[in-house]
Amino acid sequence: MFIQTEQTPNPASLKFLPGVPVIDRGSADFPDRGTADRSPLAQTLFEIEGVTRVFLGADFVTVTKADEQDWYVLKPSVLGALMEHFSSNRPVLLEDAGDGHADSENDSDVVSQIKELLDTRVRPAVAQDGGDITFHGFEKGVVYLTMKGSCSGCPSSTATLKAGIENLLRHFVPEVTEVRAVR
Repeated sequence: MFIQTEQTPNPASLKFLPGVPVIDRGSADFPDRGTADRSPLAQTLFEIEGVTRVFLGADFVTVTKADEQDWYVLKPSVLGALMEHFSSNRPVLLEDAGDGHADSENDSDVVSQIKELLDTRVRPAVAQDGGDITFHGFEKGVVYLTMKGSCSGCPSSTATLKAGIENLLRHFVPEVTEVRAVR
């Protein structure tokens, strides 16, 4: 198994591409060890000293490190854990990740349009940087989004949110006046 790595805009995060599907749909974000119960892979990665966040995408795993750690020390341990996990055919997730968006049972036309734009134009681009952005809510013209993976805590995430996503949504959905991040 050959696992490629890619830098992300967040210097604390590194994207690992194992060359096999990671999860079937959506994404799964584990901001700390205590949230990793539903992912054997995330649990294994959190056992590595210095790993502070694990994010799972369709075909990649983004790992975030503590500031005092160096990638040249941490990267071999992460690569080894990923190779061992995928070689053993253990499950990555114990339950379906879903699409990541907030409930969609009674979406208005505006919310459906916002989600469609996020899914087709925003999320694929953000996934290239090792992260994800999902819909959290829409109220009084404000779209609330959750930033995951390398996007969470990334120095350029505010610029991406305001200059990129907000402009896109305002252009296609006149009801949108602002975009805000939700933690």
